[in-house]
Amino acid sequence: MIKKLYLDAASALEGLLFDGMHLCAGGFGLCGIPERLIDAIRDSGVKDLTIASNNAGIDGEGLGKLLRTRQVKKMISSYVGENKEFERQFLAGELEVEFCPQGTLAERCRAGGAGIPGFYTKTGVGTAVAEGKEVKSFDGQDYILERGIFADVAIIKGWKADESGNLIFRKTARNFNQPMATAAKICVAEVEEVVPTGSLDPDAIHLPGIYVKRMIVGAPYDKKIEFRTVRQRETA
Repeated sequence: MIKKLYLDAASALEGLLFDGMHLCAGGFGLCGIPERLIDAIRDSGVKDLTIASNNAGIDGEGLGKLLRTRQVKKMISSYVGENKEFERQFLAGELEVEFCPQGTLAERCRAGGAGIPGFYTKTGVGTAVAEGKEVKSFDGQDYILERGIFADVAIIKGWKADESGNLIFRKTARNFNQPMATAAKICVAEVEEVVPTGSLDPDAIHLPGIYVKRMIVGAPYDKKIEFRTVRQRETA
């Protein structure tokens, strides 16, 4: 069996990073993001990155760390409203941005992982999303052509894996991690726990180990909250 477990994030990414590469990054907001791998990419100094991710993190957290160090050339994202540095770079013309509807982004990654180069969708017809894209009519309705996404490397976060790389996501951390994992030449996963092969229920596996080439244990983690909302204590 090929050894997939690496000592740390830097060693797991060794030989995979290069300037101008295309990354797929799992996670939603700060939920289920590959924190250790993002830190290692930042520390490597690799630049001119194109990153497909649901969002760009927040200032100083998640992919926001790579924006702060100016390592990102282009973002392909759905939601970027919580990152002031993203906004500043975008408005200053320092960052290229391809906005993509959330469901379309998920399908672009799923399609890329399934070897499908493109597909037609009704989402975005008649909006700025459709600019420059092929439009085709099916049964009297217009659809736009969207390209599948297939990156050089995918970085994802899982909950539990076995030594073969079979992986389980925990609750909403499943989000974009599963489709992103398939949409790249190499998938590197960080997980909270690794157990012996055969100890996981086969019916509980979310991502088969064939997709995971390298992995690390990233635990322990600090739970980060994007918006801490509290209400004032009521007094009698």
